Formats: sequence, structure tokens, C-alpha cells
Amino acid sequence: MRIGQIAERSGVPTKTIRYYESVGLLPRPDRTASGYRDYDEPALQRLRFVQRARSLGFSVRECANLLALYEDKKRASAEVKGLAREHVAQIDAKMAELRSMRCTLGELIDKCHGDERPDCPILDDLAEGSGRR
Repeated sequence: MRIGQIAERSGVPTKTIRYYESVGLLPRPDRTASGYRDYDEPALQRLRFVQRARSLGFSVRECANLLALYEDKKRASAEVKGLAREHVAQIDAKMAELRSMRCTLGELIDKCHGDERPDCPILDDLAEGSGRR
């Protein structure tokens, strides 16, 4: 199947498919006599795997690791579980960071009068750049 067909069947844009090829997540396909990329079913399955992993927030590097584990039928599931646990820890840290950002912005919003006056605690805080609260 051509790149447009695999893009349609996988839901992954053609530009992203080319990128995945360039970084090694997707092997470069054979070419037809006229030069078109010619993908097979295993490429489609691999692309769907990567798409799902990316939708769960795994980085490109993490996807490469997961693909290697997926293709290694002698893998230990403990290694996969470890990668998933590490990813959950990263998500938790990001969530804590976002909660802190939300709290800080909420406090600044509460301090801002939001009227016709030029005084603005939000802009003052950004200008200070301290990030301390």
C-alpha cells in the first residue's frame, strides 16, 4: 500500500510516517518501479503500535525501546512493566508540576483586579521572574 493508504488506515499523517522512517521507528519500505513507497501489513501494525504508544505519552525513544521489546519474543515482561512504571512516574511528576502552576496562576488571578487600572499583579510577577511563591 502507498503512503496515503497506510496513513488513512492507521490515522497517522504522511508527514509523521516519513518522520518515523527517518528516526527508525518504521523501516524504510520497498519502492515500486515508479518510486512510490510500498508498505506491507507488518508496517501498518508497527505504525499502529507506535501511534498507540505515542497516544499514551511515550517519547519516540521510549517507543523504540517498546518496539524492541515487542519484537523480542524472549523478553521479560518485567522489563516492559518497568518502562511503563517509569512513564507513570513521569506523568505523576508532570501532573504535580501542572497543579503547582495552576495554583500559582489562580493566586495571581485572585490578586488582579481586572479593571481599567494598569496595575496587574500577573504581569508584575512575570516581570520579577522569581518563580517564588
